[in-house]
Amino acid sequence: MTMRYLYLIALVILISLIPLNSYPARFNARHHSSPSGTNILQDEKAIIGKWITLEKNLEVQVSKVDGIFRAKIIWFKQDDTTKPMNSILDEKNPNPALRSRKWLGMEVLRNLTYNATDNRWEHGLIYDAKHGREWDSVVWINKDGLLKVKGYWLFQWISETLTFEKSTT
Repeated sequence: MTMRYLYLIALVILISLIPLNSYPARFNARHHSSPSGTNILQDEKAIIGKWITLEKNLEVQVSKVDGIFRAKIIWFKQDDTTKPMNSILDEKNPNPALRSRKWLGMEVLRNLTYNATDNRWEHGLIYDAKHGREWDSVVWINKDGLLKVKGYWLFQWISETLTFEKSTT
């Protein structure tokens, strides 16, 4: 067997060992290793501000602190409307010390740095509070002005992409 086939077999074995519930909810088959071809030229500060998902179920505030971009939750649509929004806790966090923190105000995207060559924000980590998992992340703004936030595991084709629009609130 050639080295190429051995590598492919090893990769398939590795992926098959991972529990299915550890993957993001959906797979995005499109590979956006360099989405700059579909982007408009951006100022690195273009992502700063309030953004809401197209499904209108999550609103975040993106900021820049010490040269690093991050986002925190400022509003979310609750599944359980019997509890006040500010009482929902990070109960699925793998770190027991963090399970008492509130979703509201929680930093869910961190460590993003702007790559002017590719016209995107890279090397970020996105936290999925519903499942208590953290993923690598890359962010870009497409030609329609929509913010695309891709959380991925190992390879960018094992991913889920959230789409946000600028919030008017």
